[in-house]
Amino acid sequence: MPGYNKQFELSVDDLELIEDALRRSKRELSAPNHDEIPSENEDAVREIHDLLGRIHNQKIFYRPSNTTYISG
Repeated sequence: MPGYNKQFELSVDDLELIEDALRRSKRELSAPNHDEIPSENEDAVREIHDLLGRIHNQKIFYRPSNTTYISG
């Protein structure tokens, strides 16, 4: 049985495109639609939200090291 590739070579632009697509999908699933089953949409929205959170948590945010850092 083949294993999964655990090394990905994605650029910052690739990740931005993926995040934008996930946000768009989440927004569409969150919109009220009377034809679809709400519980299925809620599960999908929750999964997308969790995935976006995992992507965010893996980012490394840099701040200037040679000057005083002022947040906000």
